[in-house]
Amino acid sequence: MYQERLVARHETIALRGMPCHLRHWGPADSSLAPLVLLHGWMDVAASWQFAVDALSSAFTQGRRIIAPDWRGFGLSMPEQRVDCYHFPDYLADLDALLDQVAGDAPIDLVGHSMGGNIAMMYAGARPARIRRLVNLEGFGLPATRPAQAPGRYAQWLDELRRQRQGELALKTYASPEGVAERLMKTNPRLPADKAAWLARHWARQGSDGRWHILGDAAQKVISAQLYRVDEALALYAAITAPVLSVVADHDSLAQWWKDRFTLQEFHERTRHVRQLTSATVKDAGHMLHHDQPQAVAGLIEDFLVQSARTAMPANTSSY
Repeated sequence: MYQERLVARHETIALRGMPCHLRHWGPADSSLAPLVLLHGWMDVAASWQFAVDALSSAFTQGRRIIAPDWRGFGLSMPEQRVDCYHFPDYLADLDALLDQVAGDAPIDLVGHSMGGNIAMMYAGARPARIRRLVNLEGFGLPATRPAQAPGRYAQWLDELRRQRQGELALKTYASPEGVAERLMKTNPRLPADKAAWLARHWARQGSDGRWHILGDAAQKVISAQLYRVDEALALYAAITAPVLSVVADHDSLAQWWKDRFTLQEFHERTRHVRQLTSATVKDAGHMLHHDQPQAVAGLIEDFLVQSARTAMPANTSSY
């Protein structure tokens, strides 16, 4: 099984009346900007372990690194049952988290997938709080039209009913090996030793003896609100921090959305970011921080340690 180079310290704090589990690496205190890592949908903070281990010792010895489990994921489970989650709550949770761990000091922010979307939105809403931002495949969603609203609200109501009736329950597994097999089926590039390690953090054995994914089934309920591209672009344009946008060479968007939302369209959206650098990680899929942790860690570290005085040309690309 995979062995961590840096063992995380664990803490659970209260955020807006909800428990929030944190993983900490590096020193307990530092004058450097904290690095906050945001995981994606149906993932957990432990997912960052491989990339954290790939950072240089010089970087990790001097900087606080903090990764929360989003509400309803990992060890951040609500004390009382909920039937759905609303996306703006993630922004409010992040805002409250930074109040506790950084005060008014700017931080460096890295987000993957859903976490990347949250990072981009938050950096537009609170630009002064972000020193640098790295977005790992946080693509957003296909554009929608107002005429879709009645159907979307109806679908949301239907899924709420199904959730209350237990029809959206997540699959359970007989053993951690079964969980690891599921992880490798979803991500064929994930090595067996890392899958075995992650399985024990991505799921937990229940009183029934089976292994349950650490994700609330209510997370499967669709958002009641449409994705509004014009709002996303306004948030992108409000970001003042330099942004590194990283994608994998395996086109995740083509796999998910076909021609409804393309990688070219995503790149066009990111042109609204004032200071943008783009990079592509080779031989990687959507879970690029699992597939190529050394490459991802190198991109993150190089980007964050650049001098704040260095002027970055807009919309440059490095491959």
